[in-house]
Amino acid sequence: MIKQTTLSSAVETDGIGLHTAVPVHVRLAPAPPDTGYVFRRTDLGGFEIPATVESVAHCGYATTLMRTGVMLSTVEHLLSALRGLGVDNVYIEVDNLEIPILDGSAEVFADMIEEAGITDQPLARRALLVREKVSFEQGNRRISVEPGDHYQIDCLIDFPHPMIGVQDFSLNVDNGSFSREIAAARTFGFTDEIEALRRDNLIRGGSLDNAIVLTRDGMLNQTGLRFRDEFVRHKILDIIGDLALLGMPILGKVVAERSGHIMHAGLMSKLLRMRSAWDIVDMPEIQVQRPESKVQSQFLAT
Repeated sequence: MIKQTTLSSAVETDGIGLHTAVPVHVRLAPAPPDTGYVFRRTDLGGFEIPATVESVAHCGYATTLMRTGVMLSTVEHLLSALRGLGVDNVYIEVDNLEIPILDGSAEVFADMIEEAGITDQPLARRALLVREKVSFEQGNRRISVEPGDHYQIDCLIDFPHPMIGVQDFSLNVDNGSFSREIAAARTFGFTDEIEALRRDNLIRGGSLDNAIVLTRDGMLNQTGLRFRDEFVRHKILDIIGDLALLGMPILGKVVAERSGHIMHAGLMSKLLRMRSAWDIVDMPEIQVQRPESKVQSQFLAT
């Protein structure tokens, strides 16, 4: 069986919040089997906020969790690194109301996890096995999840900007693909939106050090892109982080077109309401094999 995992040791870092600009310290610590991802506000006596769909408070320009009035925002990049690197159980200690943005990607979090090491635990890893296709749509924006024998994400974005346009990317979330293909992709924004966002008390900590900032016909950053299609890769990073709120890996194919945090939350809520659309199963060993495997097809037929 594939076993649940946690960190081998604690690891920590400091940064500022993208939207709040507050200084924040984050510490990732090992947790027992079946814990999942649990945030602990150390500035509030260790108050716990579980990383679950039920905890989602709002998700405009970032995903914010809340429990009995206590909030924590911009959790998606850290959750993406944990799920992308296959860590199941972690306590996340944080001393302010927003996870630090760091360089705008999940690369620092991924490096922290690799530095800490990953340890197998005695219980089997569980997965959400998709049995029926479930879709969530708003206008020309849509996201769906359908049966599949491994966790696959197909994403398309479409922005009327000369550096973006239509981009699409497909990722099998296994065998180190997250660290290689996704972790380093940074968040991005547009100069003509900055003033309005700051009036709404957003992106107060934003800078060229933690985001790709696009002008009408180019970008302000002097360092260039990390990938030719960095923009769509970052959208996949966000999808992995938001869908990590389901509490386990997905055995299924996610297809996203022009999606965002609100769409991701809508899909998860709809999926969980449709009880016939999924089962919780022990993660099969064959999950790491390629899609053409006959053994995988036999698994799905059971």
